[in-house]
Amino acid sequence: MMSILGTLFIGLIAGFVARMLKPGNDSMGWIMTAVLGVAGSFVASYLGAALGLYAPGQVAGFIASVIGAILILVVWGMLKK
Repeated sequence: MMSILGTLFIGLIAGFVARMLKPGNDSMGWIMTAVLGVAGSFVASYLGAALGLYAPGQVAGFIASVIGAILILVVWGMLKK
């Protein structure tokens, strides 16, 4: 249960960091940014742990969450066009 809540919290932060790092003008609000960040965090954390790249709770998990959130923001931007 705590790992899911932790992933949600990290996902919120990762979504906002990804929004700051991704170039371009995004017309979505902060709620959609948070939702996409949480989605990227879940995908990156569980995929990375399943592949054995890092253990849950490592700093690499946060970095992967930010990268996952950036990828989802890019894909979302492509789909919206």
